[in-house]
Amino acid sequence: MADLLSIGLSGLSANKTSLAVTGHNITNVNTPGFSRQDTVQATRNPQFSGAGYIGSGTTLTDIRRTYSEFLTTQVRSSTALSSDVEAYRSQIEQLDSLLAGTTTGITPSLQKFFSSLQTAAEDPANIPARQLVLSEAEGLARRFNTVSDRINEQNEFINKQMVAVSDQVNRLATSIAGYNDAIAKAAANGQQPNDLLDVREEAIRQLSTYVGVTVVAQDDNSLNLFVGSGQPLVVGSTTSRLEVGPGQGDPTRFEVNFVSGGSRQGITSLLSGGELGGLIRYRAESLDPTLNSLGRLALAVSDQVNTQLGQGLDLKGQVGTALFGDYNDTALAQLRVRAFSTNTGNVQPALDITDSSVLTTSDYRLELTGTTVPATFQARRLSDGAVMTVSPNPPGAYPATLAFTDAAGRDQGFELALDSAPAAADKFLLQPTRRGATTISAQLDQPDQLAFAAPVRSEAELQNRGNGTISQPDLQAMGASSTPMDALKTALTPAVTLAYDAVNSTFTVPAGTTLTRINANGTNATTTTFQEGQQNTYKLQLADGSTVRMTLSGRPQEGDKFTVGFNQNGVSDNRNALKLVDLQNKQTVGVDPSVGISTGVSFTDGYGDLVERVGTLTAQARQDGEATGAILKQATNNRDSLSAVNLDEEAANLIKFEQYYNASAQVIQVARSLFDTLINTFR
Repeated sequence: MADLLSIGLSGLSANKTSLAVTGHNITNVNTPGFSRQDTVQATRNPQFSGAGYIGSGTTLTDIRRTYSEFLTTQVRSSTALSSDVEAYRSQIEQLDSLLAGTTTGITPSLQKFFSSLQTAAEDPANIPARQLVLSEAEGLARRFNTVSDRINEQNEFINKQMVAVSDQVNRLATSIAGYNDAIAKAAANGQQPNDLLDVREEAIRQLSTYVGVTVVAQDDNSLNLFVGSGQPLVVGSTTSRLEVGPGQGDPTRFEVNFVSGGSRQGITSLLSGGELGGLIRYRAESLDPTLNSLGRLALAVSDQVNTQLGQGLDLKGQVGTALFGDYNDTALAQLRVRAFSTNTGNVQPALDITDSSVLTTSDYRLELTGTTVPATFQARRLSDGAVMTVSPNPPGAYPATLAFTDAAGRDQGFELALDSAPAAADKFLLQPTRRGATTISAQLDQPDQLAFAAPVRSEAELQNRGNGTISQPDLQAMGASSTPMDALKTALTPAVTLAYDAVNSTFTVPAGTTLTRINANGTNATTTTFQEGQQNTYKLQLADGSTVRMTLSGRPQEGDKFTVGFNQNGVSDNRNALKLVDLQNKQTVGVDPSVGISTGVSFTDGYGDLVERVGTLTAQARQDGEATGAILKQATNNRDSLSAVNLDEEAANLIKFEQYYNASAQVIQVARSLFDTLINTFR
């Protein structure tokens, strides 16, 4: 009877615990990260009797957590990947909407500007048409400014979001370290603290939404967490932290530092996964290249338009005035160079654009190698890591101007002016195009100063006996003088006369000038022989180094003369205006200097390429978002199919364990009845 009572009591105890575990499962059905638990029973050691071993009841050996490390790891990694893609997608969709919008993009303003030029070219003396050109130029500059401001605002948001995310990472890391300590102490008795394990696992999953982590289990049931390339964020109950702040090279671009004790390491480029990884990836792959591409386009528009205006004459016969502001202004040139915060020198560098057509969309890093001065410079293009050739290197004296070329000898389109020698180990971040769209401005406010007239004109003398004709000359290139238009005027005063020699079928020109006949394929002909009855193209090089091109045709006679002179007042001349219109389709952006202008793209195509690139990345991000979302859902479902609470199953367990409990109580009741019968027998 005592044995029967003990057996019944063991059943009561075991089933009471099973009922408690089942109730615990039911009440935590909506608890994030909770893993279903169940009890594990075993028989007690039997007792030997003459008839054999008699069982002595049951005992609970474990309260088991239904858990799979493999499935949990899948959920963790899928969460980090999905959060990364979602953060990237949410940002790039905003950028795509900004650039491709019909009311927010650059293309509509570009089209309006060139349409106004076309209208003005049709009537170059029309002041209202000229005023419209100025208005559209101002609108184009403002559109560049506005788009650049919106992108910079997004960069500021990313900075703030990185700070907020790092705070969450540090908070969760601290809590995980606390759970590690509590679990290690609780597990010292040989049993697993299931609920603490679930809470810690949920904290790690939440951490994965912010940054990708690597989890390594330890013998004392604690988990060590690593980020980046192996930086220990949590080791046992000890934590390190992430700090986000202004970058050493660019304070507007926040960087992530890993801080452990007194050491600090920059790990921005090493992080991946989670919201933080997605923001960093978006900034590097999309935001920065977009700002640089937009800036390069703004610089190209300013350069090409201003240069072409400088090759024409306005309504007063004066040299053309720049329509857009000088992008090589000292203040702007200095903004393109950022000294690292660790620098010890006091040099004031300035970056001047020398050729906007060959600029890339990359930033560059320049640093002094060695520990003594004069040290040599080392430059690297950050977009592809290519090493640049710096010349002179090192400079013989300061102030000095440095030029940059790549391994193929291609000029990078800018030069760096140093007013004094940098200190040893100083570093500089060079951003030739980053602020181009921010700083572009329209400065011309007098419509009569738009240089729509060409500076060179030609005519056939009235006394000519033949029917030879000469086209209006096209100014191909200006001389290298510091005042090229003045030099051109001097070279054409008096006008250059081309006299026809019928005997030799050639034209004679004054000393100091050179006449070259151009073949149909654009190459120089070996002779200057004139082909009567055909259109003959000639190139005339003037004394100042300028070059003009014109065509001569018809049948001139001996002594006929044609003059090429300076266009003193070209009120009705629109030749330079037409060249300005042609800039819309001229390939002047992203030119490979080793091949020529045929490798570049036009303004519209350049912006179209930018919009297409961002659009492609946006579409890819959406596809990635759908894919990673499906992967995360599948991984979560797989985990839940094993570990999640099933209310139907738990309800069945409640009934089952209740029946077991009642049956065990009945065993005790039988034992009691037998004991009472035995006692009554001896009364």
